[in-house]
Amino acid sequence: MGGQARSERVAGELKRELADVLCRDTADARLALLSISHVRVSRDLSFADVYVVSLKALKDNDTPERLKLMRALKSAAGFFRKRLASRTHWQKTPRLRFHYDDLPESGLRLESLIDDVAPKETSAAGGFT
Repeated sequence: MGGQARSERVAGELKRELADVLCRDTADARLALLSISHVRVSRDLSFADVYVVSLKALKDNDTPERLKLMRALKSAAGFFRKRLASRTHWQKTPRLRFHYDDLPESGLRLESLIDDVAPKETSAAGGFT
C-alpha cells in the first residue's frame, strides 16, 4: 500500500510542477489553453501518464488541433522531464507519456443525450410535460 500512496503523492506534485513549467517555461502556441486533467505514476516511478485537455480543441471540437498538440507534447517530453528533474530533485524522474483526455467531451455529449430523452420541467404547472 505504501508504493501506491507514494506514486499518488508523486503524481500530485508532478501535476503541479508540470503545470507551472507549461505556464512559465513554454512559449509554444500549440500548448496554449492546455490543462492537465490527470496524472498517473507507475509504482516504480519510471513512467508518468499525463492526461491533458486543450480548451481550444474542446471549444472547436478540432481533431487536427489535438494531433498538433499531442505531437508538440511528445516532442517536448524530454524538455519537460529535465525541467521537472531540476525542480523536484527526485532520485528518479518519471518518463512522461502524454494522452489526450476526451472525458470532458464525452461528458458533454452524454449530458446532451440525457437532456434529449429526459422529461422537461414546466415552471408554471410545477410538473413534467
